Amino acid sequence: MNLAQANHPADLRLIERSAAIPYTGGKAILGGFGGNLLETGQFFHRNDSFYMLLAAELETSTMSTQTRRECLKSMASAAWMAGSSALLLSIASTGCSNRRPIPRTAATMDDAHTRWYRDAKFGLFIHWGAYSVAGVEASWPIMKPEWCPHSPPISEREYVELPLRFNPTEYDPGGWVQTAKQAGMRYMVITTKHHDGFCMFDAPGTDYKITNTPYGKDVIALLAAACHEQQMPLGFYYSPPDMHHPGFRNTSKPARENWNGEPSRSRWSSYLDYMESHLRTLLTNYGPVAIIWFDGLFGVTKYNPPRFHKLIHDLSPNTLVNDRLGPGGDYVTPEQFFPDGIPIKPTEEPADITPGAVDAIVGLSKILPQKWFVSLIQSLAKKRYPTSPYPLPQDFQLWEACMTMNDSWGYNPNDKNFKSPETLIRTLVEVASRGGNFLLNVGPTPQGTFPIEAQQRLQRFGEWMGTNGESIYKTTYGPLQNLAIGRTTTKQGTIYLHLIDRAGARLDLPGIPGKVVSVSLLQGGRICAFEQSGDRLRIDTSAVAPDAFIPVLAIRTIT
Repeated sequence: MNLAQANHPADLRLIERSAAIPYTGGKAILGGFGGNLLETGQFFHRNDSFYMLLAAELETSTMSTQTRRECLKSMASAAWMAGSSALLLSIASTGCSNRRPIPRTAATMDDAHTRWYRDAKFGLFIHWGAYSVAGVEASWPIMKPEWCPHSPPISEREYVELPLRFNPTEYDPGGWVQTAKQAGMRYMVITTKHHDGFCMFDAPGTDYKITNTPYGKDVIALLAAACHEQQMPLGFYYSPPDMHHPGFRNTSKPARENWNGEPSRSRWSSYLDYMESHLRTLLTNYGPVAIIWFDGLFGVTKYNPPRFHKLIHDLSPNTLVNDRLGPGGDYVTPEQFFPDGIPIKPTEEPADITPGAVDAIVGLSKILPQKWFVSLIQSLAKKRYPTSPYPLPQDFQLWEACMTMNDSWGYNPNDKNFKSPETLIRTLVEVASRGGNFLLNVGPTPQGTFPIEAQQRLQRFGEWMGTNGESIYKTTYGPLQNLAIGRTTTKQGTIYLHLIDRAGARLDLPGIPGKVVSVSLLQGGRICAFEQSGDRLRIDTSAVAPDAFIPVLAIRTIT
């Protein structure tokens, strides 16, 4: 059927019935989306396969039923307008499209190259730049302002001129490192250049950098020196997208029109050379670099990833690289969530997100409410990380969850939606129990200090880690997964049981490997009585204080 010529009410009614949506008439549906719907429908038409994936994901996502139905209705309307038969058939189907696993790394649990990182488990992410002066999100307010609803509005001209007012006179890099260490963090990653192109180091080839602000100092050099002095591994976030460089995009146009770059222009090669000069500088002028944390966004093949992976490995062989500049990285980086199971290595070649798919994502963002769009994208993102309930060590995929404390990466004085300290510590436990690292973000103020809310949460981390850090550092995923009462990690003959939802004074645990020789509480070292019968273990937890927050039992075993 040529849907571009179909009778709309009858055909759309079929689609709406398949999504269990009462038919309300095509005119009413179309009227709710204004002029954006036809444009989005055209994206559907050009990207049928991508939208088949989206539609299938909607069928199986964790969204509420009502949200899923409304998303399907929106997509069906746009698809009808563009004649996208593949999408309509996908929406009408209850099946799920086949998805290709996406391999990211060859690292294994016994890889000496990554050992320090696997042992560290907990790190500090720092998003800092001139955008802190206005209290807006990093870069996105000039690229896709609708994607950062918590950020105050700002024009592109105002944003670009923020460095003229950036003077963080209270910046104390030594104090930052000390704060991170006291919180139990064992590595740091800081933004050296975000998508806006502003450089927080004395970068070659540009005047748009920290050393040309009223502050005038290289903040990365100062932090690198402080980290070296206090033996804190330091990594550099570096954004391949660059809104300021004329080789990346035609800067005479607003960034929102071409923020994904224009590799077909003749100046693209000059931009890649510019990127290389930055990475050479970062890897040779700032001491040991623990990590290069790329954030390539969409369509990363345009950056020629092998060129930059080779550059890093040649200049700094011990430097780890994440997964956001194509395959060949050391670990994967789910953002703002942790996988439901333990990540495992995929088995097939990666599929780059193409410019057409980017158009499709942008198009979908125009017709779906923000919360629905975010929910859908996060659901899709989870599918990029295959998991297993309890994989063999050689199948484990090294990974790191990066998260914000509130709803913003950069400093936003109006964003008070901070997660509680207890929620954040619980997240660390969830991540560690799946073998992952937790990279927790702070957005410093324009003066160069950590917001008071961040300081309070880091202090609470320090208190909990001071008692229970043994159950996090140098551990991997525990042998007991998906327990109702808590989470487990393990190392060197010890299983650490993090009690989250305990009830009563006795625990009954099945599936304990080996012979248990002792059970004790990490806080205070109090011994807990236990009985073992086969692989079943019963523990008396009366020694655990009723109000203790995630107390940890150390279960020592021999095989």
